[in-house]
Amino acid sequence: QVQLVESGGGLVQAGDSLRLSCAASGRTLSTVYMGWFRQAPGKEREFVAAITWLGDRIDYANSAKGRFTISRDNAKNTLYLQMNSLKPEDTAVYYCAAGISSGGYIYWGQGTQVTVSS
Repeated sequence: QVQLVESGGGLVQAGDSLRLSCAASGRTLSTVYMGWFRQAPGKEREFVAAITWLGDRIDYANSAKGRFTISRDNAKNTLYLQMNSLKPEDTAVYYCAAGISSGGYIYWGQGTQVTVSS
C-alpha cells in the first residue's frame, strides 16, 4: 500500500520554471520505479519521465528532454520534477506514479494542475 500526493503546480508564464513534488507514504520500499505523467484536456495521459529507486536509470519523453529533470530523495520518500522553460503545451494535470517489479504503475496520485500561459 503506497499513497502519493503531488504538489507544486500552479499558473506560470511561458519560460518560467516549476518544481513538482510527490510525497510518498506507506510501504514505499515495495516500489521499484516512479514516474511522472500528464494529461491535458481532451487528450490521453502521456508519459513524462521515470526514475528507478536507486536512480541508476532515468527515462524522459522527447518533449521533456533538455527541459525537465526527474529526481528522487529516498530519505524523504519524495519524487521531484523540475520543469524549466515551460511552454503552453506543457499545460496539463501532472500525476506521479509508482511501479513494482512485476507490474506496471499501480499507484497513482490525484494530480496537480500546471497551467502555462503565453
